[in-house]
Amino acid sequence: MNATQQHLPVLYREALDALAVSANGIYIDGTFGRGGHSGAIIAALGPEGRLIAIDKDPEAVRCAEQEFGGDDRFAIEQGSFATLKRVAERRDVCGKVDGILLDLGVSSPQLDQAERGFSFLQEGPLDMRMDNSTGVSAAEWLATAEQAEIAHVLKEYGEERFAKRIAGAIVAARAEAPIVTTTRLAEIASAANPSWEKGKHPATRTFQAIRIFINRELDDLRDCLEQALDVLAVGGRLAVISFHSLEDRIVKRFMRDQERGQRLPAGLPVTQDQVNARLKRLGKAIQPSEEEVKGNPRARSAVLRVAERLA
Repeated sequence: MNATQQHLPVLYREALDALAVSANGIYIDGTFGRGGHSGAIIAALGPEGRLIAIDKDPEAVRCAEQEFGGDDRFAIEQGSFATLKRVAERRDVCGKVDGILLDLGVSSPQLDQAERGFSFLQEGPLDMRMDNSTGVSAAEWLATAEQAEIAHVLKEYGEERFAKRIAGAIVAARAEAPIVTTTRLAEIASAANPSWEKGKHPATRTFQAIRIFINRELDDLRDCLEQALDVLAVGGRLAVISFHSLEDRIVKRFMRDQERGQRLPAGLPVTQDQVNARLKRLGKAIQPSEEEVKGNPRARSAVLRVAERLA
């Protein structure tokens, strides 16, 4: 059994239903991960169908090449989904894509491999980069960032109530010794957090915030969503799975605003097509079943939103 078959991603069936994969369609998986969604899309394609995958993680790209590299219908590119339009133009599919899928969660292998530095439960180097061949690691950033900047990141990207307190503890601790492991950062954040949430590790928000900041996750998401409008064909679908409120809020507002179209003064005699609405939301937000959450606790916060491009 291959890695793709062993691990089913969150909201697996719901995401595939949302894309309504057609045999000869063109699809983009903007977050290949370990290929769970991609494998299912490929299985639904006919000989003329195409799937283009994108992932920042070099390990994910290697996995994709090993798993699907021999399939002419499949292609993988390393990079951020913020380059979505550039990838589509290079592949000559801009404006022709029938479905775009974004699964915004950190993949299980990234969390489970201590050396990647994403997990506060395992000892490992404090890295947190999706692509550890470029950019600044979490340890490098924490070594030099001002206390106010650290507090801002924890508050802005982790919605951490005790951001100032934890930032102060980080600065005090690094003065004694560099913070270079995941467990040391987790210990510092936990000790500085005076109100532990039931069922949540006290360092959860700190790790989330730093990971999002280091990888520019929210900026990349905003860029990708804007580009998706030009990449999709008329009737093409955008399906996004979010795992925390910051991501979901961006996706929800984007889809809502694109469905509303141009904001005009109340009372103007205009029809819906004149406001230049570019998306239509399909159904309500979808969340995992109790059964899925029971089998995979990491699914508990997932939300899937789906929209279709209008003319």
